[in-house]
Amino acid sequence: MSATILYIEDNPQNLRLIRRMLSTADYTILEAFKGETGIQLALQHRPDLILVDINLPDMDGTEVAQRIKATPGYEQIPIIALTANAMHGDRERFLAKGCDGYIAKPVSRSELLEVTAHFLAKRATSGVLPVVDVEPHDPDNPKP
Repeated sequence: MSATILYIEDNPQNLRLIRRMLSTADYTILEAFKGETGIQLALQHRPDLILVDINLPDMDGTEVAQRIKATPGYEQIPIIALTANAMHGDRERFLAKGCDGYIAKPVSRSELLEVTAHFLAKRATSGVLPVVDVEPHDPDNPKP
């Protein structure tokens, strides 16, 4: 089953470029030109991963991330910032405002595929119920 990736980007050239880079992988790509449209698509389709440009015409990409993450049931969707903002501290600022990852533009195909695969694998394993130790474990008093 292919993963669904939502890409929120106002630049048509960047949309085409990322779509082409991801075309070698078995992903379904949803696209939005504005943050509000991206939020609506995210809530409607529940993608497996979201790529968001930080500089959108109607809102900042971190606002998109915060609004999606604030929706119950959507907190675990990984959101990756794709941005030309690559100054010292930008990455940390984006992560602090709800993004789970960061890729600086210009984007390399190998980095994009590596980061998306990493977060999709992480998301897939997070859906598995954790192993729970039913009995409390006391390291000072091990059971025979």
